[in-house]
Order: sequence, then structure tokens, then C-alpha cells
Amino acid sequence: MEIILKEDIIGLGYKNDILNVKSGYGRNYLIPTGKAIIASSSAKKMLAEDLKQQAHKIAAIKAEAVKKGEALNGVALVISAKVSTTGALYGSVTTATVAEELAKKGIEVDRKIITMHDIKKVGEFEATIHFHKEVEIKVPVTVVDEKAPKAAKEAPVEEAPKAEEAAAE
Repeated sequence: MEIILKEDIIGLGYKNDILNVKSGYGRNYLIPTGKAIIASSSAKKMLAEDLKQQAHKIAAIKAEAVKKGEALNGVALVISAKVSTTGALYGSVTTATVAEELAKKGIEVDRKIITMHDIKKVGEFEATIHFHKEVEIKVPVTVVDEKAPKAAKEAPVEEAPKAEEAAAE
């Protein structure tokens, strides 16, 4: 079944995209909730005309998304969590946790535009933030044990002088 999306749906598509979905998904969920319409020839013509008229608005929205994305350049999150002796987390790090950490850094991001797998162990991971159809920012997320976050942060700092000393010799 061919449909036109009326709003962004993470994992499916963005507003005004023409997609093929399973008939049951379209008939029973997307169309009744107003998230999509059937992509008839007249609906496609109306969409093309609307996009032509709104081209400058879309460019402004994209520019704003790029500006928000630039605020995240160089941002890396370090999240401390309670960890068992095997390295597994008690609970998990989710998109809500990532949104809270970004808010602490002064960057307001809705958790609904963040995609990632729930993190259930210590290590380095990546979260993708979808500001716009063409603007997706990847943010590195490092999960550390809350009992030893300082040791994990200081270890790379201590290694750097040793590397410089070895190069000097």
C-alpha cells in the first residue's frame, strides 16, 4: 500500500515522504490516526504543489536543524551507571537518559528524535539524533562504572605524558 506521511515517524520516514507499507499497518494504524493518507494520483499532485509553495519554509527549517546539529559537534557523553561485577548494568541507558545528559550540558533535545539500542553494559556506544530528514548527528556515548568514573577519565590523561616521554627518548 502506497501512502504519504503527514508527520515524521522515526524508523519509517519523514513528513511528505511517499512510502510502501503493509496494507494492515496503513489501514489500521497510520491512516486512522492521521499520520498518513493514501497516495492517490490527486494526493501526489497536491503534495508536489504544496512542496513547491513551501520550498523556502522547508529551507529555513533545514537551516535551523543544521544550526542545532552544529551545537552537538564535538559533544561526547560520559554516563556513569551502577554496574555489577560482570560488567552488566543494573537497568539500562536509554534515549531518555541521553536526553537528560544533553540537557545537563545545556542542549535541549526531545528524547523522541534520538535513536539507539538500550545500553546494558559498560563501553562505548553511539546515539543518533534526527533533527531533520537530511540532518542526523551521531553522538558518542560512553558508559562507565559509577564507582570509578574518575579513574576512567584520568587514565587517558596519564597515558599522554608517558607517550610524549617515550617519543622524547
